[in-house]
Amino acid sequence: MSAALPLLLGACAPVVAAAKAVVARTASPPCPGANVLPAPSNAAAIGAATVCLINQLRGLHHRHVLGANRYLQRVATGQVRQMVRWNYFADVRPSGQTPAALIASTGYATHAARLATGENIGWGTGAETTPAAMVAGWMASPSHRALILARVFHDIGVGVSPRLPGNLGRAPLGALYAVEFGARAG
Repeated sequence: MSAALPLLLGACAPVVAAAKAVVARTASPPCPGANVLPAPSNAAAIGAATVCLINQLRGLHHRHVLGANRYLQRVATGQVRQMVRWNYFADVRPSGQTPAALIASTGYATHAARLATGENIGWGTGAETTPAAMVAGWMASPSHRALILARVFHDIGVGVSPRLPGNLGRAPLGALYAVEFGARAG
Protein backbone atom coordinates (compact mmCIF):
# COMPACT_ATOMS: atom_id res chain seq x y z
CA MET A 1 0.00 0.00 0.00
CA SER A 2 1.81 3.04 -1.19
CA ALA A 3 0.76 6.29 -2.77
CA ALA A 4 2.26 9.57 -3.94
CA LEU A 5 0.48 12.88 -4.32
CA PRO A 6 1.78 15.89 -6.14
CA LEU A 7 -0.77 18.50 -5.15
CA LEU A 8 -2.21 19.70 -8.42
CA LEU A 9 -3.48 23.04 -7.27
CA GLY A 10 -5.58 23.88 -10.32
CA ALA A 11 -7.60 20.71 -10.86
CA CYS A 12 -7.82 19.68 -7.22
CA ALA A 13 -8.38 23.09 -5.63
CA PRO A 14 -12.17 22.69 -5.04
CA VAL A 15 -11.77 19.19 -3.60
CA VAL A 16 -8.82 20.20 -1.44
CA ALA A 17 -10.72 23.29 -0.23
CA ALA A 18 -13.69 21.11 0.77
CA ALA A 19 -11.40 18.61 2.53
CA LYS A 20 -9.66 21.48 4.36
CA ALA A 21 -13.03 22.73 5.56
CA VAL A 22 -13.86 19.27 6.95
CA VAL A 23 -10.46 19.05 8.69
CA ALA A 24 -10.91 22.56 10.12
CA ARG A 25 -14.45 21.81 11.39
CA THR A 26 -13.49 18.51 12.97
CA ALA A 27 -10.17 19.47 14.56
CA SER A 28 -11.11 19.91 18.20
CA PRO A 29 -9.03 20.79 20.08
CA PRO A 30 -6.88 22.30 17.35
CA CYS A 31 -3.54 20.71 16.62
CA PRO A 32 -0.72 23.14 17.49
CA GLY A 33 1.19 24.06 14.33
CA ALA A 34 -1.46 22.75 11.92
CA ASN A 35 -1.42 25.99 9.92
CA VAL A 36 2.30 26.78 10.19
CA LEU A 37 4.53 26.84 7.12
CA PRO A 38 7.44 24.37 7.32
CA ALA A 39 10.91 25.83 7.90
CA PRO A 40 14.28 24.27 8.73
CA SER A 41 13.76 25.09 12.42
CA ASN A 42 10.29 23.60 12.92
CA ALA A 43 10.31 20.12 11.34
CA ALA A 44 9.50 18.39 14.65
CA ALA A 45 6.52 20.69 15.31
CA ILE A 46 5.25 20.23 11.74
CA GLY A 47 5.57 16.45 12.10
CA ALA A 48 3.72 16.50 15.43
CA ALA A 49 0.92 18.61 13.92
CA THR A 50 0.62 16.18 11.02
CA VAL A 51 0.34 13.20 13.39
CA CYS A 52 -2.23 15.09 15.49
CA LEU A 53 -4.39 15.88 12.43
CA ILE A 54 -4.22 12.30 11.17
CA ASN A 55 -5.17 10.96 14.60
CA GLN A 56 -8.09 13.39 14.86
CA LEU A 57 -9.40 12.17 11.51
CA ARG A 58 -8.91 8.55 12.55
CA GLY A 59 -10.91 9.25 15.71
CA LEU A 60 -13.74 10.76 13.71
CA HIS A 61 -13.85 7.56 11.66
CA HIS A 62 -13.76 5.32 14.76
CA ARG A 63 -10.17 4.19 14.21
CA HIS A 64 -7.59 3.82 16.97
CA VAL A 65 -4.95 6.51 17.46
CA LEU A 66 -1.55 5.86 15.89
CA GLY A 67 1.50 6.05 18.14
CA ALA A 68 4.55 8.00 17.05
CA ASN A 69 7.41 5.60 16.37
CA ARG A 70 11.07 6.63 16.16
CA TYR A 71 11.98 4.01 13.53
CA LEU A 72 9.15 5.09 11.24
CA GLN A 73 10.12 8.72 11.91
CA ARG A 74 13.69 8.01 10.77
CA VAL A 75 12.49 6.30 7.60
CA ALA A 76 10.11 9.19 6.80
CA THR A 77 12.81 11.79 7.44
CA GLY A 78 15.25 9.80 5.30
CA GLN A 79 12.69 9.58 2.50
CA VAL A 80 12.22 13.35 2.23
CA ARG A 81 15.95 14.03 2.52
CA GLN A 82 16.76 11.52 -0.21
CA MET A 83 14.05 12.88 -2.53
CA VAL A 84 15.54 16.37 -2.24
CA ARG A 85 19.14 15.13 -2.48
CA TRP A 86 18.59 12.73 -5.40
CA ASN A 87 16.09 14.99 -7.16
CA TYR A 88 13.05 12.69 -7.44
CA PHE A 89 9.50 12.39 -6.12
CA ALA A 90 8.42 8.77 -5.65
CA ASP A 91 7.84 6.16 -2.98
CA VAL A 92 10.55 3.89 -4.36
CA ARG A 93 14.08 5.28 -4.25
CA PRO A 94 16.17 5.34 -7.46
CA SER A 95 18.22 2.53 -5.88
CA GLY A 96 15.07 0.38 -5.91
CA GLN A 97 14.48 0.42 -2.14
CA THR A 98 10.80 0.42 -1.27
CA PRO A 99 9.36 1.99 1.87
CA ALA A 100 8.53 -1.52 3.14
CA ALA A 101 12.15 -2.63 2.67
CA LEU A 102 13.44 0.48 4.44
CA ILE A 103 11.15 -0.13 7.41
CA ALA A 104 11.98 -3.85 7.50
CA SER A 105 15.70 -2.99 7.73
CA THR A 106 15.20 -1.02 10.97
CA GLY A 107 14.67 -2.01 14.57
CA TYR A 108 10.95 -1.67 13.92
CA ALA A 109 10.98 -5.14 12.41
CA THR A 110 12.93 -6.77 15.27
CA HIS A 111 11.03 -9.76 16.66
CA ALA A 112 8.09 -9.19 14.31
CA ALA A 113 6.84 -12.19 12.35
CA ARG A 114 4.76 -9.92 10.11
CA LEU A 115 4.84 -6.27 9.12
CA ALA A 116 2.20 -4.08 7.53
CA THR A 117 3.53 -0.84 6.07
CA GLY A 118 2.31 2.07 4.00
CA GLU A 119 3.56 5.44 2.88
CA ASN A 120 1.96 8.71 1.82
CA ILE A 121 4.12 11.37 0.22
CA GLY A 122 3.09 14.82 -0.90
CA TRP A 123 4.36 18.25 -1.75
CA GLY A 124 3.01 21.74 -1.95
CA THR A 125 3.95 25.38 -2.35
CA GLY A 126 2.83 28.49 -0.49
CA ALA A 127 -0.20 28.01 1.75
CA GLU A 128 -0.48 24.38 0.55
CA THR A 129 2.60 23.43 2.60
CA THR A 130 0.98 23.48 6.04
CA PRO A 131 0.16 20.21 7.80
CA ALA A 132 -3.56 21.04 7.55
CA ALA A 133 -3.33 21.56 3.79
CA MET A 134 -1.25 18.42 3.24
CA VAL A 135 -3.55 16.19 5.31
CA ALA A 136 -6.60 17.70 3.58
CA GLY A 137 -5.04 16.93 0.20
CA TRP A 138 -4.41 13.33 1.22
CA MET A 139 -7.97 12.98 2.49
CA ALA A 140 -9.23 14.19 -0.91
CA SER A 141 -7.34 11.35 -2.63
CA PRO A 142 -8.92 7.88 -2.26
CA SER A 143 -5.62 5.98 -2.09
CA HIS A 144 -4.06 8.35 0.46
CA ARG A 145 -7.26 8.48 2.51
CA ALA A 146 -7.33 4.67 2.61
CA LEU A 147 -3.88 4.58 4.20
CA ILE A 148 -4.72 7.29 6.74
CA LEU A 149 -7.86 5.43 7.81
CA ALA A 150 -6.56 1.85 7.51
CA ARG A 151 -7.45 -0.16 10.61
CA VAL A 152 -4.35 -2.34 10.29
CA PHE A 153 -1.83 0.35 11.24
CA HIS A 154 -0.77 1.11 14.83
CA ASP A 155 2.29 3.33 14.40
CA ILE A 156 3.28 6.43 12.45
CA GLY A 157 6.33 8.53 11.58
CA VAL A 158 6.42 11.83 9.68
CA GLY A 159 9.26 13.47 7.79
CA VAL A 160 9.11 17.02 6.42
CA SER A 161 11.50 19.04 4.29
CA PRO A 162 11.07 22.78 3.65
CA ARG A 163 12.62 22.20 0.21
CA LEU A 164 11.41 20.45 -2.91
CA PRO A 165 13.29 18.23 -5.34
CA GLY A 166 14.28 20.22 -8.43
CA ASN A 167 12.47 17.82 -10.77
CA LEU A 168 9.12 19.22 -9.61
CA GLY A 169 9.89 22.44 -11.49
CA ARG A 170 9.14 24.65 -8.50
CA ALA A 171 12.73 25.50 -7.56
CA PRO A 172 13.40 24.60 -3.93
CA LEU A 173 10.44 26.63 -2.65
CA GLY A 174 7.76 24.56 -0.97
CA ALA A 175 7.57 21.57 1.35
CA LEU A 176 7.81 17.84 0.97
CA TYR A 177 6.17 15.32 3.33
CA ALA A 178 6.49 11.58 3.91
CA VAL A 179 4.31 9.65 6.34
CA GLU A 180 5.21 6.06 7.20
CA PHE A 181 2.49 3.81 8.62
CA GLY A 182 3.27 0.51 10.28
CA ALA A 183 2.04 -2.43 12.32
CA ARG A 184 3.92 -5.44 13.56
CA ALA A 185 2.66 -8.80 14.71
CA GLY A 186 4.17 -11.88 16.27
